[in-house]
Amino acid sequence: MISSRNARTVANLAIASALTILLAACSSMSLPSLSSSSAPEAEPGVAPDMPATIRSDEIVGRWGLASFQNPNDRARTEAAARGQCKQPYVIGAGTSGGVVMHLADQATPQELRLKGSPSGKNYIGPPGPTPGEQDREIVSFDGRVLVTRFIEKDAAVRYGNMVYVRCAPRA
Repeated sequence: MISSRNARTVANLAIASALTILLAACSSMSLPSLSSSSAPEAEPGVAPDMPATIRSDEIVGRWGLASFQNPNDRARTEAAARGQCKQPYVIGAGTSGGVVMHLADQATPQELRLKGSPSGKNYIGPPGPTPGEQDREIVSFDGRVLVTRFIEKDAAVRYGNMVYVRCAPRA
């Protein structure tokens, strides 16, 4: 049996526990405000995706690939890329309207999207904010030569400006 002294201690602990649970329940409830202050403004949502000014079908195909760090080397690099058409880099069409390319440091290509931006720049990358860390900026594109640069600083230093020169169709 419980002595009267122990019973009183047990009863006090039970009451304290019940009050703690009751207070916790009250703090989690949302009660209407009686003040006249205006409601807080809703947080702005994510901006809608902007379409790129370059269509994915414009860059699907076989490309010679080379890169440069120094802008003075661009002409020489384009010639080197043209020479790579014997072993072209193939940009494929994705199943959901994108293009199939490699991300920086990834061995397996995946479908990427062409994305626009309010500044008018175009990017190639996975779905997400523009520009994202894994995106590459399209520096220039004239239909025959595509120049891109990775957004992520470390990848941009390692890979430089990537020059893709369209290979002539097979005869």
